[in-house]
Amino acid sequence: MNKVITDGVHLMPIAFARALDVYSSEDGTPGTATYADAADIAQLVSDAEFGVCLELRKVEKTQKIRYMGEIPLLPGCYLRITARIKVMDGPLPSVRIAGFAGGAGGAPVAGVVTTGPAVTVTKPGTVVEVSAIVGAGARPGVDMVWGADALYGHFGIDLTGPVGGRVRVDDLIIEDVTSFFLRDLIAMVDVRDYGARGDGVTDDTAAFRAADAAARGRQLLVSQGTYLLSKNLTLASDVRFEGVVSMPDDATLTLCRNFDLPSYIDAFGRSDIAFRKGFQALLNSDDQKSFDLGGRLVSLAEPMVLRAAQSDCNRPVRRRVLRNGRIEALGSQAWASKSVSCTATVSKNDQHILEASGEIVDVPVGALVQGQGVGPEIYVRAVDPARHTIALSAPLEASDTSREFSFNRFRYLLDFSGIEKLSGLTLQDIELICNNVASGIMLSASGQAFQLKDCAFSRPGDRGVTSTGEGCSQMLVDRCEITADRDAQVVALNTNAGGVRIFTSYASGVRHFGVLGGAHNILMGNQTLKTSENGSAWVFRQPEEPDTPI
Repeated sequence: MNKVITDGVHLMPIAFARALDVYSSEDGTPGTATYADAADIAQLVSDAEFGVCLELRKVEKTQKIRYMGEIPLLPGCYLRITARIKVMDGPLPSVRIAGFAGGAGGAPVAGVVTTGPAVTVTKPGTVVEVSAIVGAGARPGVDMVWGADALYGHFGIDLTGPVGGRVRVDDLIIEDVTSFFLRDLIAMVDVRDYGARGDGVTDDTAAFRAADAAARGRQLLVSQGTYLLSKNLTLASDVRFEGVVSMPDDATLTLCRNFDLPSYIDAFGRSDIAFRKGFQALLNSDDQKSFDLGGRLVSLAEPMVLRAAQSDCNRPVRRRVLRNGRIEALGSQAWASKSVSCTATVSKNDQHILEASGEIVDVPVGALVQGQGVGPEIYVRAVDPARHTIALSAPLEASDTSREFSFNRFRYLLDFSGIEKLSGLTLQDIELICNNVASGIMLSASGQAFQLKDCAFSRPGDRGVTSTGEGCSQMLVDRCEITADRDAQVVALNTNAGGVRIFTSYASGVRHFGVLGGAHNILMGNQTLKTSENGSAWVFRQPEEPDTPI
């Protein structure tokens, strides 16, 4: 890339011999003092090595020479400024490239480096050359990183150190050296060329957006570094990650051309964070309907509590698919169940409500309820500490007496309870490896058409699939397998709403294959082996005949 050739951009400053009135002894902005007005310290002379050049007497501690023309700084371009000087006599100064970073409206861009590395003159009469590179990105070799806000520069040199020396300065040279920083000029755009810092502190969201817009079919390169993205970001380009990104929990990254777990692992560096952010994008994107895990293993040291972030749960049902991967529980400490108990009475007005006699702030939503008169697989739907009430997923037998209830909150590999309503989600070809410490899936409180296809649950610690509300409405389980250790008290799945369809699936070593509530459930072609001694394959909350034979 060379903008002088491709776009006709003019970079070279006017020669000293043509006009000294465009060279400032200040920062180069309009109205500043020029060397045309400084005849007492500056003049044009002829030099054997420089030709016609500027000769001046150094009278300031930092003597500035700035070209007053505005040299444009285009996005993704890098400029090299070169100067040569020669000290004729007197004290020997140091010299460095310097510039004024101009932003919108002529205002200086704050917080950027405006000087390059200094070179000290060691001998009179010797030509000393100094150069520096300026550009938007913090690339290796760039001396003055000005970011995307700098639109132009006034460039020149600083002579620093002792005063009194007589110095000759050759004409400034400014070149487009962007090609030094591009690996593949045609096929790749680096986010650093559009102001991304990659320091883990600076917000690089705007730079990523600018680079993605400029790519136009080329690959977007995220170079080494850690890039903070503070806001929602959708990248339409194919992205190559050498560095990683970090984002707040509620910010979504959508990789339109790389929408799969391996790409998100490249982006975030860890499989658990990558899975969470990919799932978040799946719910929030209107363009993506399938998140492929690429056969990868997601290792979890703690439950994956998934949330929808900005997702509008009230929009029409959209089918979303998680497919092709494995999720495994590691360790044991974070998977321990939380158990609490309290004394309560079943409400006379609503048998779904427990009225507690003490504090219930520690009762966890999603906990299994146990106690006298409690049926199988009844869970806590909501807790209201102010009213001392606990809402349940199914009614209890009416009673005027208070009694002790225990609440046991299992830990799940995939916990969707953080999403109030989740509809249309399908898990396909997913293996959940619970290792006897984790349960499998907790459904959202409400929603419909959750589907499990060709999935396997290996050694769940307590439960396979748990519904605490209506999130199981019209659920489909097809060609799935749940295998627990023999004599385990595992319940493979429970439901509260109707319309559930369970086909050609298999459970082994469980207490119950299913505890089903609601009407119009269809069970067909399923097989249950090795239920525990006090178990049975199916338990129905209300007497009803399935629509088709079990």
